[in-house]
Amino acid sequence: MMLRIVAGLLFAVLVVLQYRLWASPSGMREVWRLEQAIEVQVEENERLANRNSTLAAEVRDLKVGKQAIEERARTDLGMVKTNETFFQVVPPAQPGDAAPPPTASGEQRTAQAEKP
Repeated sequence: MMLRIVAGLLFAVLVVLQYRLWASPSGMREVWRLEQAIEVQVEENERLANRNSTLAAEVRDLKVGKQAIEERARTDLGMVKTNETFFQVVPPAQPGDAAPPPTASGEQRTAQAEKP
């Protein structure tokens, strides 16, 4: 009789512990949720590390090389060198596109560097 009571008590403890493991909010569901969050964070960290290395290389180029500074000046500021002519190629207008506004004199304007 005593053996049955001990076996029943051990079985009840086992059921309670299994319930806490599988069904409670801090059990296996929480572990699975945290594992997924870790995977997402690792991917985000890899993406940011790649971006950081790209930015570091760009900063290094800007500090050391004049070519990077010249490239930035040309693309961002629209600068041209002395005795250099800038031509802007505009694709032909497609049917249905709005026509660009005409200039006051009716001619196309281009940018040209000032000659010293």
